[in-house]
Amino acid sequence: MRIEQLGEGTPEIAVVAAIHGDEPCGVRAVECVLAESPAVERPVKFVVANEAALEQGTRYVEEDLNRAFPGDPDADTHERRLAADLAREIRDCTTLSLHSTQSYAEPFALVDTVDAVARSVCPYLPVSVVVETEAQSEGRLIEYPHVVEAECGLQGSEQAAENAYELIRGFLRATGALVDDEPVAGDDRDEVVVYRLGKPIPKDAADEYEVFADNFEQVPAGEAFAAADDRELVADEAFVPVLMSPYGYENVFGYRAERVGVLDG
Repeated sequence: MRIEQLGEGTPEIAVVAAIHGDEPCGVRAVECVLAESPAVERPVKFVVANEAALEQGTRYVEEDLNRAFPGDPDADTHERRLAADLAREIRDCTTLSLHSTQSYAEPFALVDTVDAVARSVCPYLPVSVVVETEAQSEGRLIEYPHVVEAECGLQGSEQAAENAYELIRGFLRATGALVDDEPVAGDDRDEVVVYRLGKPIPKDAADEYEVFADNFEQVPAGEAFAAADDRELVADEAFVPVLMSPYGYENVFGYRAERVGVLDG
């Protein structure tokens, strides 16, 4: 785990990259911000978490770090020990954790619940969607207070790295870290739509998978939204798909969600 800092004093703000080693966009964005070394009103901690997985270009070394929290310093696996170390590092910080996905090109934010931190940060990020994950947060960093997770874009893409940089800058503005740089709500939208994550959609064993639905666009009841080989999955009731992709997860296509409100900027 690599830790860098901008500003003097004990940080109360943190940015975390490389929870997953095959998602390099956050690391590239962190490197850009550190190279610019902007003046800060509040000290900021930058963490490159799973360096071993990052070096290998794999999601994890022994187990998924983002399912291993709170971790254990005496655990048998690298990620479970690392989870304990990372949890300690961000314990007193408002934190942005950067990820990428195989399912959606645009950046969006995820929070455990829409609390005061989410309301004060998310409207000032370059996102139009926030996903509340409370029912699916067990073992994830997002389960900790004051953590906002961001999906920056498609895994491995140049655009995801660019989005990650803009997300960091928006986060630092929202938390009052940047000198003479006031937070500004998103220029191209009037509100941030909030969805609540529901049950995962199981993916049966098959040779080929397809997804017909678009993320964040409602699937009507009775419509086919995915297929495993020639077996189509049909919606028994209307739902909004989130993180839906053919091969993004081993055992699920993605998640069902429902729209529950908006955050005003």
